[in-house]
Parts: sequence; C-alpha cells; structure tokens
Amino acid sequence: MNNNTLGFLGLLRRAGKITVGCDPVCDSVANGKSGLVLMAEDISSNTKKTVLKKVKAYSPHIYIMSCSKDELSHAVGKQAAVISVDDEKAAASVVQKLADDKEECHYDD
Repeated sequence: MNNNTLGFLGLLRRAGKITVGCDPVCDSVANGKSGLVLMAEDISSNTKKTVLKKVKAYSPHIYIMSCSKDELSHAVGKQAAVISVDDEKAAASVVQKLADDKEECHYDD
C-alpha cells in the first residue's frame, strides 16, 4: 500500500472526517454519514461479516485494502481494522488516490 494514501487517511482522521472501529462505522453507515468504508485485508471474519451486513442494508461503497490492521492503525493513529470516510468529497479523493496509486484493493459486494 502506498504511504501517500495512508498519510492522506491520517490527515482525514485529524480533520475529523473519519470514523474508526466496527460499531462506530456501522452507526455512521446507518446514519447516512458514510461515503466510503475501508477494511484492512486481515480484518477478522466476524467483524467483516458485521460490517458487510450493515453496509449492504445502507449501500455505501466498501473496499478491502491491501494493508494490514497495523498499517491502517498507524496511519490513523488509533487501533483500526475498519474505517469510514464521512465526507463525500474526501471519500471521492480517497477512491481517486487508490486508483492513482494503482492500489490493489477491491470492491466487496
């Protein structure tokens, strides 16, 4: 995973545009705040199942990134396996950065 993308996620966290953790992310999705959900590639199956169930009900975009929980946690400054980008413009910027970096992540449907 490109450090520029992870660095950008850190900036968004400091700007208050990211929600971190399974329950807060599910709440953000349910409240319609989430524009994008990102999961680490080594997320636990139970957490993944919980998030996917909530996301499918409310339909924001979800990507599984090619980074570990440790890398994602280090980038956002908090223990994280799943995060939500809660700003539409920021979410579009993250998706663009992932495409520009040729990030090997995939949409999970």
